Amino acid sequence: MPEGVVLLHGFGGMPVQMALLGRRLRRTGYAIINPHYSSWHWPVERIVDDLAPRFARFADQVSTIHFVGHSMGGLILRAAIAHRRPDNLGRVVTLGTPHGGSELADFLYRLGMHGPFLNRAGRLLRSARRPGVTAMLGAVDYPLGVIAGNRPLSPSLAGLLLQSPHDGLVSVAATHIEGQTDHLVLPVDHMTMIYSGTVARQIIHFLADRQFLRA
Repeated sequence: MPEGVVLLHGFGGMPVQMALLGRRLRRTGYAIINPHYSSWHWPVERIVDDLAPRFARFADQVSTIHFVGHSMGGLILRAAIAHRRPDNLGRVVTLGTPHGGSELADFLYRLGMHGPFLNRAGRLLRSARRPGVTAMLGAVDYPLGVIAGNRPLSPSLAGLLLQSPHDGLVSVAATHIEGQTDHLVLPVDHMTMIYSGTVARQIIHFLADRQFLRA
């Protein structure tokens, strides 16, 4: 059986955004699934309940199941692994995921504007997560590679809020998490990092070698 990779898009995203990355991984020999989830309408519990059976069926079809999540997708994958961990779990890579919480989400909460902009995702994306949400994400006790960006394409609201390096939406600092295996900062933007050939090569390297490739 081949090794498999689950791809998961970010907040407000669609599977088509992950399609190019999926093709690059298929060329390396991986089987791929690239499901959709309702990031705005559904609470994280319902998202995980919907995705977990699909992940379990895919895990039965591959020798090892890896996970790659962009932005909020990385948090959903952590919650899914904590909810129903596959016996053949391999490695996990997150791309621009605000593991420590999004400063932009915190700003929207301070303005009282989180409802219209974030709806059900707000409690997952903010840094002041309730204990139940934090517990749902689980501890990182599996190989996790984190890729962060520090080259936003254009000025943004987050750029005005963040004083430290960021990708246009998420700071590099917010992408760190206790238990991470490796962390890599690349000159990419939050929304376009999933299309980067360099990012794809780094993902492939981590899935194979449990570390990113450095010159």
